[in-house]
Amino acid sequence: MTSIVQSELNRFGISSLDVENIFRIALKNGGDLAELFFEKTASTQIVLEGGKIDRITDGIDCGVGFRVLFENHSVYAYTTDLSETSLLTLANTLSAAIQSPKKFSKKPSLIEWGLSEQKNTEIAGYKVLRSPRNISLEDKIEFVKRAEKAAFGVLPDARQVTAAVLDSLREISVLNSDGLVSPDEKTYFQMFVQVVGEKAGRVESAYKSDGGFVGLEFLDEVTPEFLGSEAARRVKVLLDAKPAPAGTMPVVIASEAGGTMIHEAVGHGLEADLACNGLSVYQGKLGQNVASPLITVLDDGTMTRKRGSYRFDDEGTPAKKNVLIENGKLKSYMVDRLSAMKFDLMATGNGRRESFRHQPIVRMTNTYIAPGKDDPEKILKDTQYGIFVKAMGGGQVNTVTGDFVFAVTEGYLIENGKLGAPIRGATLVGNGPKALSLVDRVGNDLGFSTGTCGKDGQGAPVTDAQPTLRIPELTVGGEVPMTEYWK
Repeated sequence: MTSIVQSELNRFGISSLDVENIFRIALKNGGDLAELFFEKTASTQIVLEGGKIDRITDGIDCGVGFRVLFENHSVYAYTTDLSETSLLTLANTLSAAIQSPKKFSKKPSLIEWGLSEQKNTEIAGYKVLRSPRNISLEDKIEFVKRAEKAAFGVLPDARQVTAAVLDSLREISVLNSDGLVSPDEKTYFQMFVQVVGEKAGRVESAYKSDGGFVGLEFLDEVTPEFLGSEAARRVKVLLDAKPAPAGTMPVVIASEAGGTMIHEAVGHGLEADLACNGLSVYQGKLGQNVASPLITVLDDGTMTRKRGSYRFDDEGTPAKKNVLIENGKLKSYMVDRLSAMKFDLMATGNGRRESFRHQPIVRMTNTYIAPGKDDPEKILKDTQYGIFVKAMGGGQVNTVTGDFVFAVTEGYLIENGKLGAPIRGATLVGNGPKALSLVDRVGNDLGFSTGTCGKDGQGAPVTDAQPTLRIPELTVGGEVPMTEYWK
């Protein structure tokens, strides 16, 4: 075993481990690849609610996931016992589950692969400057108190303010029987504020969150006060808003809304495990036009400081900037290692897992529509009527058909090219490919939103983004006929 492999094992408190023998046993009944995924995560979560600290979670989670790929299938097990005896037991258990006529012929041999002089904490030239792991719980509690104070400063009679701060240091190392040794280290920092208000018996709520692969230097730009006041401002707008119009109309989605629509309505459909298994509207459409020529969609795991970034994915493949749709034409899918083997594709660095307890699956990283050439203010000025979407919430998407429904959490009427009254209760209803094909204006700006994407019971940190867009015909679900606002 090489010194670099032992150095990696030392990070997880393992003084000695015959990895090559463990792989040999796992593959004794056949298989294409054996893989060990070591992970140690130190994390803190602090939640303030109802004027007091409601919950503090602080601890370390450590374990290893063990996977064997064979005949386009996989078997998986995990354990928190990192002893050689435990891993040998898993190796025998996995090999017994393999039913493959193809025996593994080559001898597993670990080599020094995937390492460079670059520090593990660096991505796209960025290094975490001030780790949130190096400050006290008292300091972190102060962050949520500051956010709460700012929220009440904007909305003194708010019914409830919930503020949370989350940080973690995730160390991983992927070793496999092809000789890959791939380490990574990821520092995450995230803040979330939700505000609930009431007026005349009607209750409204709104939230604001931000963060990324970044340290406390993030707060130099996005303060707890900003997050708290922005969430409260949105509630205040909703409490004074008119009922949303209903009908088919022009919709301008501001860059501030982030990329919720592109993530849900398009992104999931471009994940290879869906796109190549009959579960996506984009199946079989590589090389075809699936959007307006103004639309280019990228998934880029190398972006500096973004929440979906990393050096290597959870299979050890280097992160990449992948062009999914270029000038309206479908160029590629996002691909993990298993999908690459199954569908004869190249892995794109999109194999991700929530933790060592989960198998890697195809996931987005930082997914966005590239900026265009239009001035965002002119897009609004050139739109005589419709709605302007400033913030979006959750929704539902059918990846097979591309149909979607999204909630608008902050929206305004457009009247003669200007912002009109705020509206409430609006939803956007449409079809992903059709909506993208109708886009006729793309702004030269770009706005980001952060979150945790759920898929197959797993969560993964992601970032989404888009420029200001105009869709000239989109169905809006609302409470009143649109003729009440525009004759």
